[in-house]
Amino acid sequence: MLEGLPPHRPTHVLRLDTNERAARAMTDLIGEVFDPTETAVAAFEAEDGKTWHLEAYFSEEPDEEAVRELIRPILGDAADEAIFAAIDQQDWVRASLEGLKPVRAGRILVHGSHDRGKVQPNDLPIEIEAALAFGTGHHGTTLGCLMALVDEVKRRRPQRILDVGTGTGILGLAAARLLHTRVIAGDLDPEAVATARTNAAFNGLANLMAFYEAPGLRHPLARVARGYDLVFANILARPLRGLAPSLARAVATDGTLVLSGLIPRDVPGVLSAYAAQGFRLRRRRLIEGWATLELRRGGAAPRPR
Repeated sequence: MLEGLPPHRPTHVLRLDTNERAARAMTDLIGEVFDPTETAVAAFEAEDGKTWHLEAYFSEEPDEEAVRELIRPILGDAADEAIFAAIDQQDWVRASLEGLKPVRAGRILVHGSHDRGKVQPNDLPIEIEAALAFGTGHHGTTLGCLMALVDEVKRRRPQRILDVGTGTGILGLAAARLLHTRVIAGDLDPEAVATARTNAAFNGLANLMAFYEAPGLRHPLARVARGYDLVFANILARPLRGLAPSLARAVATDGTLVLSGLIPRDVPGVLSAYAAQGFRLRRRRLIEGWATLELRRGGAAPRPR
């Protein structure tokens, strides 16, 4: 089980071993109490089938006693066993690199420098090194969006593309490489934007990318009414619901909107928010416990696949 994407720059982590009931309850509680852009929680079942390892990531040093008191109604005295630790930023990058394996979606191959030898002649490679910004391609949300891009190109060739919450820039870079068209990409985190810009230059795509630093679509580059044939927003459920009106305004009349960063229980609420803006579900993917939604305007929704 996994809930929440790691913050762009995690500085501290809470670690605790518990049972499934408590792990699920704490993921719900922490997800509701803390800002999802600043905190994320993950829980994984151990090999013994009984123990669950819980980790909560924070972008700033948390008030340890306040967090212990928050989870005490669930854990009782076991709340005192929670371990808080600072995250060494270089260790975070190193750990991210270790988890970065080549990821394929159609001809698109996302890889690190250590896997350059795995690029085939017909591949469209995107080389991404792990950095202090989310989005190295191996996460289920990013892969779901890449697969949605490949499917979209089988139907048509979108020319105006927007990537909201770009992280390392991987979705925008993949679209630019596949379609040879200009892509607008933005993020509220200046370090993410700097990382994405560096990745664009390294992959020879800087001339096709334009970046902005702002939350959501609060920038002139993004606020183009009905201006985009394809829009990606790989964020989290709560901000996606809040962005529904502005994202809806950005998508062209016959455009496609791809949303991700959702666990299955988030999907009904997000679909409801976008249905109110005139969008219907065209396809839903579930990869590694994460849902990716492809939406279009109007019409009768097909049965989700």
